[in-house]
Amino acid sequence: MKTNDLRQKYLEFFESKKHTVISSASLIPENDPTTLFTGSGMQPMVPYLLGEKHPQGVRIADSQKCFRAVDMEEVGDNRHTTFFEMLGNWSLGDYFKVEEIEWMFEFLTKEIGLDPDKIYITCFRGDEKNNIPRDEEGAQKWQQLFESNNVNASIADMAEEKGMQDARIFYYDATKNWWSRAGVPGNMPVGEPGGPDSEMFWDFGEESSLHEKSEWKDKVCHVNCDCGRFMEIGNNVFMQYIKKEGGFEELKQKNIDFGGGLERMAAALLDSPDIFNIDLFTKAKEKLEELSGKKYGENEKETFAFRVILDHLRAATFLIADGAVPSNKDQGYFTRRLIRRAVRFADNLGINDLFTASIAKSYIETYGNVGGYLENKEDLIFGEMKKEEEKFRTTLEQGIKEFEKLLNGFRIAEEKTGKKIIEISGKQAFKLYDTYGFPVELTEDLAKENNMVVYMKGFEEAFQKHQDLSRAGAEQKFKGGLADSGEMSTKYHTATHLLHSALRNVLGEHVEQKGSNITADRLRFDFTHGEKMTDEQKKQVEDLVNDSIDKKLSVSMEEMSVEEAKDKDAIGLFGDKYGEKVKVYTIGSGDDIASKEICGGPHVEDLGNMGHFRIKKEESSSSGVRRIKAILE
Repeated sequence: MKTNDLRQKYLEFFESKKHTVISSASLIPENDPTTLFTGSGMQPMVPYLLGEKHPQGVRIADSQKCFRAVDMEEVGDNRHTTFFEMLGNWSLGDYFKVEEIEWMFEFLTKEIGLDPDKIYITCFRGDEKNNIPRDEEGAQKWQQLFESNNVNASIADMAEEKGMQDARIFYYDATKNWWSRAGVPGNMPVGEPGGPDSEMFWDFGEESSLHEKSEWKDKVCHVNCDCGRFMEIGNNVFMQYIKKEGGFEELKQKNIDFGGGLERMAAALLDSPDIFNIDLFTKAKEKLEELSGKKYGENEKETFAFRVILDHLRAATFLIADGAVPSNKDQGYFTRRLIRRAVRFADNLGINDLFTASIAKSYIETYGNVGGYLENKEDLIFGEMKKEEEKFRTTLEQGIKEFEKLLNGFRIAEEKTGKKIIEISGKQAFKLYDTYGFPVELTEDLAKENNMVVYMKGFEEAFQKHQDLSRAGAEQKFKGGLADSGEMSTKYHTATHLLHSALRNVLGEHVEQKGSNITADRLRFDFTHGEKMTDEQKKQVEDLVNDSIDKKLSVSMEEMSVEEAKDKDAIGLFGDKYGEKVKVYTIGSGDDIASKEICGGPHVEDLGNMGHFRIKKEESSSSGVRRIKAILE
């Protein structure tokens, strides 16, 4: 079964269970200040899991594009990827645990034909401290389904200490089988929902990990260990509790949140622990083999390079298509890193000519027009890939020149002191890496050629310090915001609607939102416009927004079809991203309407007490995209 067919089978299966199938949200989150990227299938669904009504009803299914920058350094093994698709189905206060488990078992074993004898299950062990019971209902339901299919399904505990115990279903603690945005029950704030989950694993067999040289061969093997024998292919979250002052209570609206990795399910169907063997990578892999003259899987170092290139250029293809063109900041920074790391690892395969666009072309052909936009963005993707690759190959040349300057400095120091310098400090190697984009592996190679070594411990310490500072900065930058539906965040979200409308009035109807970032302290709004705004234009926009605020216009919401929204001139990027019904928020009424826009919320009920709107900065974000930073005073 092709992976594109697997995706379609999943969506059709849940459509037959009366779910509305919706399109994937963008990899660049809309109005979510907590993260740069959509990193999970449930991320766009958070408002609805927290109780907001979904315009498509109470049963939803999709295949959501996801990108996790944090996994970039992990890519190179047989299962990590930065980009992936998450198959999802949700019940928003409708069906619950028993139906979800039955449907999952049916889909995996009957619909796509996975062998139930190679599927293993984990369930929540319980939390005595917080008085949350173990999920015996879930475990017993799984057991019933397996045994009705003539598969032995005993239930065991403490697998992390006792191993497999000839069991099929295992209890694990909250670090493995509990979901909330804040983590384990003890970390959850008052008002936070969460619940136990039940994960499904595929067994690739002992031979996939416990070979003679495996570092795990003398350790206890269980479904949640890291030996490589088992791979999680799906997770059913039973969101049934809410944290209160006195402990945990059952939610009135119990939700189901399922997430299953499309690529991982495809690997299970192929029964290959190497996710890069699935068909989504075949064309790109063959192109790399053609360009390099190397074969995937024949050499460990070269296979590592293949995997990095295959993952990074697939991710960059989708990121560029969603608007994250290479740049020095925000999402574009990571697109740039992906392309540059791919080029660096291409050197290990002996590829010295421009090649990234040809790999992107392989992915566009493989995915066809899934999602309705890759083929439409082909010229943009190829152009950005080629431009970034050319720029980085120039950077490599500059890095070598800087290395030569470093060597020359050493020679001068040696002449003065009479002491031979044989080590490049971690700080010096990191400067080459951070300032000039020069890979530390190349610094090591050049050092070796000059009978020197790099103090790698010092480099790693400098690198870790840089990461810690970046992470702290990101946490500060994106703290608060819509994730907690705070009052100021809601005001700023409403203000983006006024700003969007005002920009279209002042600059023209070519203005479209390209992203926003909202915290409790300010708003940031990206929009299409080809040139810097004048001071007069900024003043006009401020006046339009403040005029609406001064009038204390009301805010109303109405659910309608996409066609009705178009007919009523609501602002929206029309296409496959919307379902049959959408929410349209209108600011004002009658002849005095300031804004009408498709959005998921939240918004203030009226503009009273919004404060005074002021633009602090207007600048370029990327080619053809401007950025406004503004505050409410």
